[in-house]
Amino acid sequence: MRLLHTSDWHLGQSFHQFDRRAEHQAFLDWLLGALEAEAVDALLIAGDVFDNSNPSAQAQAQLYGFLAEARRRVPHLGIVMTAGNHDSPGRLEAPAPLLSVFDACVVGHVGRQADLDAALGRLLVPLKDAAGREAAWCIAMPFLRPDDLPRVEGADDPYAAGVAALYRRAFELAAERCQPGQAIVAIGHCHLAGGQVSEDSERRIVIGGAEALPAGIFDPRIAYVALGHLHRAQKIGGDPTRRYCGSPLPMSFSEVGYCHQVVLVDLDGEGVAATRELPVPRSVELLQVPAKPAPVDDALAALAALDLPDRPEPLWPYLHVRVQLSGPEPGLRARIEEAIAGKPLRLARIETATLRGALPDAAPALSVDELNALKPEAFFERLYRHRYGSDAPPELMAAFGELLATPAEEGAA
Repeated sequence: MRLLHTSDWHLGQSFHQFDRRAEHQAFLDWLLGALEAEAVDALLIAGDVFDNSNPSAQAQAQLYGFLAEARRRVPHLGIVMTAGNHDSPGRLEAPAPLLSVFDACVVGHVGRQADLDAALGRLLVPLKDAAGREAAWCIAMPFLRPDDLPRVEGADDPYAAGVAALYRRAFELAAERCQPGQAIVAIGHCHLAGGQVSEDSERRIVIGGAEALPAGIFDPRIAYVALGHLHRAQKIGGDPTRRYCGSPLPMSFSEVGYCHQVVLVDLDGEGVAATRELPVPRSVELLQVPAKPAPVDDALAALAALDLPDRPEPLWPYLHVRVQLSGPEPGLRARIEEAIAGKPLRLARIETATLRGALPDAAPALSVDELNALKPEAFFERLYRHRYGSDAPPELMAAFGELLATPAEEGAA
């Protein structure tokens, strides 16, 4: 049978205050075509379906519209969806009884620890092939919080030990239900050791002082582990059966170079016969102009030279302007907006960098007490020198002095 692994949709996310519904819809429409064209038997969605725990009605409508259309196009399609750390477990799981009518399983939380086997039993989902035969079992594990885990006495890292114990018991239950020739796959929304993170867009998971879990929490007899949380597509330890598919859209400018994808997994009996990546088309470009921070005039010239094709406004590229400053530039945004006026662009971010060369007579670092003793003018001068590598211009110091004097004059009056 054939699985499709995807995760980290973050429906409802805005990008620097811009609405992304058109981008998400373009991805979902593409995914519908891929499910049909690739004759997929089961869709695994490994968490962070929504961008926050209280998604908008529009974001929820996108999800449920997609699920209904997926089943219409691929009538035998099985769907397994789990909650990530961005999702509300209860909200995601609330429509589960309705979704189960068309063979969609939604798991938001593990359940009560008082009866662990019963709690884990509801996470074991049979996966059927095109003929309707059970061909595999899925351990549909959501993002795990400390309250979800069994206690492991004497463990140096109680969280990691609890996660390992939970997956171990879930695998044992799955093995009991498995018939010869049936594979076991697992879903995990977590940060595994060795996984590469995005700089700006992933919410760190730090529990008990540990951020990354060991890959050994997954039994080697699990045929495939569909991971979510990290936005960069990657194989853990180079193993194609232990992997993050990554997010389908870039979630920040730090992901501009990512190859976003979903993963096709072909099962043969109890193992994986092959895996294949399907690149996700990027419907909206992320432009960084210039490629590296450049002086203001050079950056403005590069912006003015942009020649972009016209397209609907929801699909206009996002623009990240990168400027290198040698001093304060209070009118910078207005100058940038003037340079791109009339162009099909959305100004998302202005990044400023400075040349901070130390002066020969630069004063040594001061203690907190010494800084507190500085007069405002001296503090301002040191701050300017630290940021721009030169002395503050006399006219700027004069303006700063006027600013300091104004409240006192008003108070005296």
